[in-house]
Amino acid sequence: MNRDTMTIPEIFALRRIAVVGFSTNPAKPSHSVPKYLMEQGFTLYPVNPRAEGPILGRKAYNAVADIPEPVDIVCVFRPSEEVPSVLEDTLRRNDVKVFWMQQGISHGTAAKEARSHGLTVVQDACMGQEHRAL
Repeated sequence: MNRDTMTIPEIFALRRIAVVGFSTNPAKPSHSVPKYLMEQGFTLYPVNPRAEGPILGRKAYNAVADIPEPVDIVCVFRPSEEVPSVLEDTLRRNDVKVFWMQQGISHGTAAKEARSHGLTVVQDACMGQEHRAL
């Protein structure tokens, strides 16, 4: 795992998470991990332009920038090559503190850019596993 200034406990003290790539398919980690986080009391905002309605009872958004409520963390469940566009969308906001790329996802250039905008970056780590480990 590669992360920056905030510690894992500090990150998990934040409660509002935009999940980019939140799947409607219960068999996928991109559904089960956000579901677990919701069960732990986090407020999740699904970001999935292909969702045809709510996911786990939460309105799905087309982009991070479309979420009308405050967002602390952007959690990315998209292929590494899509990370720069997710970051670009994230940087349209001024409230995000953490840019988290799930296990198997990393992008050095995007991570460097996110850090230059003051974001804490986590790459190649599962939010669910890290939360359980606390």
